[in-house]
Amino acid sequence: MTFLEKIKHAQEKSHSILCVGLDTDWKSLPKKLDGEENPVVVFNKAIIDATKDVACAYKLQLAYYEAYGERGYAAVQETLASIPEHIVTIGDVKRGDIGATSEQYAYAYQEMFPFDAITINPLMGFDAAEPFLRRADRGVFFLGLTSNPGARDFEYLELSNGKKLYEEITDNVRAWNEPKKNAGLVVGATKPAELRALRERAPELPFLIPGVGTQGGTMEDVKAANGDGIAIVNVSRGIIAASKGADFAEAARAAAKKYT
Repeated sequence: MTFLEKIKHAQEKSHSILCVGLDTDWKSLPKKLDGEENPVVVFNKAIIDATKDVACAYKLQLAYYEAYGERGYAAVQETLASIPEHIVTIGDVKRGDIGATSEQYAYAYQEMFPFDAITINPLMGFDAAEPFLRRADRGVFFLGLTSNPGARDFEYLELSNGKKLYEEITDNVRAWNEPKKNAGLVVGATKPAELRALRERAPELPFLIPGVGTQGGTMEDVKAANGDGIAIVNVSRGIIAASKGADFAEAARAAAKKYT
């Protein structure tokens, strides 16, 4: 199954474009999990069990797991094993380095940790991106126009060809997508006007859209701006932090259903 086919299959099965972001902070887990050998794993499994019928994807922000040390890497493996096979898994790693280093990152996050897709910084160009694009069954979401306020520091810069930097990135990602149809773009939900324009510019690319919920974006604005394009909309804290009590999984499910 190709990367695009897996997205479509997952969304048809769940009737949803929702991605649950497992940005699991081991320092602020519910007290109920105190004493567990690896509470991150227990928490993630409970969230997955509570939301797997309403989510088309799960995204793990790797910073939270790397900061947890050896148990964090074990938590990644066990979490991935707990996600149903038909659901898309995304490793939010935002790597981007020279080719030889990218080879190692690609092996780490496409083989050792077998994510269906990962996030990559495109600014070092195609030779740094190419190792991640070799498998048609593995997707790459390149940072295009991010949801954070600091995006305006660089992403909106106007280039000598008249395009803004994020537009130039989009055009390059479209070209990189051609051989295997496995490239996509990260576009923030907090910028619906730009999202609409980028969807018109790149109608064929799958978009990973963060920023709904805590950051201020809304599912309604995203759906209106994205139109019929393929999109995965990520919500993290708005779901997994819905409760820190013993009912955290039930609260997560209730929150997730609001975004479907």
